[in-house]
Amino acid sequence: MTTGADRRHPDGAGDGPGGEQAGRTGTEALLTSPPTPLPPLPADATPAEAAPADGALADGALAGATPAGGAPAKETPAGATPPPDPFDQDDLPVAKGATRALLGALLRPHRGRVALTVLFLLLQQAAMQAGPLLVAYAIDQGVPAVRREDYGPLVALGTAYALCALGSGVFQFVYTKLSGRVSQDVLLDLRGRIFRHAQVLSVDFHERYTSGRLISRSTTDVESLRELLDEGLQELINTLLSFLSISVVLLVLDGWTGALAVLSFVPLYLLVRLYQRRAGRVFARRSTAIASVIVKFGETMNGIRPVRAFRREAVNDAEFDALNRKHERSNGDSLIEMARYVVGSRLVANTTIAAIVLWDAYRVADGTLALGTLAAAALYLRRLYDPIDRLGQFLNAYQSAAASLEKVAGLLAQEPGVPEPAVPRELPPARPGLPGRQVDFEGVSFSYRTGGEVLPRFGLRLDAGKTVAVVGSTGAGKSTLAKLLARFYDPTEGRVLLDGTDLRDLPMAELRRGVVMVTQEAFLFSGTIADNIAIGRPEASRAEIEQAAKAIGAHEFIAALPEGYDTDVRKRGGRISAGQRQLVAFARALLADPAVLILDEATSSLDIPGERAVQEAMETVLHGRTAVVIAHRLSTVAIADRVLVMSKGRVIEDGAPDQLIAGTGTFAGLHRTWRESLA
Repeated sequence: MTTGADRRHPDGAGDGPGGEQAGRTGTEALLTSPPTPLPPLPADATPAEAAPADGALADGALAGATPAGGAPAKETPAGATPPPDPFDQDDLPVAKGATRALLGALLRPHRGRVALTVLFLLLQQAAMQAGPLLVAYAIDQGVPAVRREDYGPLVALGTAYALCALGSGVFQFVYTKLSGRVSQDVLLDLRGRIFRHAQVLSVDFHERYTSGRLISRSTTDVESLRELLDEGLQELINTLLSFLSISVVLLVLDGWTGALAVLSFVPLYLLVRLYQRRAGRVFARRSTAIASVIVKFGETMNGIRPVRAFRREAVNDAEFDALNRKHERSNGDSLIEMARYVVGSRLVANTTIAAIVLWDAYRVADGTLALGTLAAAALYLRRLYDPIDRLGQFLNAYQSAAASLEKVAGLLAQEPGVPEPAVPRELPPARPGLPGRQVDFEGVSFSYRTGGEVLPRFGLRLDAGKTVAVVGSTGAGKSTLAKLLARFYDPTEGRVLLDGTDLRDLPMAELRRGVVMVTQEAFLFSGTIADNIAIGRPEASRAEIEQAAKAIGAHEFIAALPEGYDTDVRKRGGRISAGQRQLVAFARALLADPAVLILDEATSSLDIPGERAVQEAMETVLHGRTAVVIAHRLSTVAIADRVLVMSKGRVIEDGAPDQLIAGTGTFAGLHRTWRESLA
């Protein structure tokens, strides 16, 4: 899966999904007027030319860019309809046979227990199918013996029948216990695979594939497989064993009776094939429909604040009702298909039984067939056709599980857009007395999946231990630059280097230790404040956690909470304010102690008092490391050693804050307006 973009950025000018937000006012609004860009480099500029030694950024266009790990990014011709995005569909593309391969991989570790389970099911079937045969012998042999006052044969047959019934129950119990354990182990494995795989997929994937669909994969789709394993497979095996064993017994008892019974399998087979074809489409629609319901529900609940603020309840209710009714219709269609199958199968079964019993009764009357054989045949015929309805239940479970497994297989087939290196390298040792790491963007360009170029080819050096502020209008490419440095994306072309080492050559664990990103939304997980601060260093002691919080200035408010550091912040940290969440996020970053820290609009959503508290914390957390600060508020830029002003993916101004303020460029104008707004 190559690096790419969210389909929500068709113009290619955005900062990427989840990046910068529009609608800012005051001084920030001036940033929306694009300044005049610097002259671009020639298209054939070399990486060395594109990355000057003085650290300035050089712009240039480069045709035929190749995404990381794949083919060139295809640009949609003007006026042409862009190709459909597979992520718009509930089913992700999957290779033929991937569903069967997934089911085989899930069952393979349990093949020994599966074989034992099937053995007990065979024994249960043998014990159960012996019953009618014993009845036939009782009628034909036991009853005449009783007339001769010989009760031995009848007692023996009765005892054998009781033992068969008891054995059938015992074998069924053991089978149910074993199959239940296998089923739960398989489901445990599958849920774990989905969760682990979803975690390692790149940010690019999660920005295009909704969390509601992921939840549907790990809940309703896994539940469909449970129904197949718990109920469907037993019905299938029982039905096949019944067909095979009873057909053999009927053929042995009486050739004509057995032949007529076997002949009835032809219309039943055609009926099953028809049902499979029709029901497969219905269950695929049903699986997609319930996923849409889950996605809509999750999206609405996650966005409940704007829903209430903009009075979206009625609109959402109508949209949800439409999706819910679509699911209801697909459920109804599946029931209709099941009803058609049941009616058809019972018609074939009852017609066959009636014909055979009438024919055999005539033969009993003329003395060519024993009465016991007729009784046994009637019992076997009922047992032969009774599983037909249960076969329909298996087909239901199979079609539902097949549709669900195809979706799960499509998810598991996705490859991370930022994979682990084939031959990992370690960062060189930190240079004594030099904090942080040097960052180089070497001949880098970046395009999203839709082909729109966000960052034209450029080179940039960020000196170790320095703080660089990046400002610019919404859609200028600031957040995209930050995501490339954090390796949430890989560049379309070129390399991002950390002390001369390509980020793609670093193991993810080492990269995440060395580069940490704090975003606008300080996401806190359910759990204690101490646990949230220690996310980057789970082994940190309580003293180290408190020391980080004190350094940031968060200790006072944490200590004032009911349970201090053991206070549960609840979902998304909703128990504390936005400014307090941001302080916790800074304490988390300080405790992790990365060499490179990225702050992506970390104060843009805060009020003035909250921003001041966070501003003081920023100076602490940025000290002694390389830092990139993405900011709209110029108050955040004051602590920077260097400022980059971006527009449309290009750097149009680069220099020390005082140098740019003293000039006549864009940043100087922004700074004057900001100072006037404070007067």
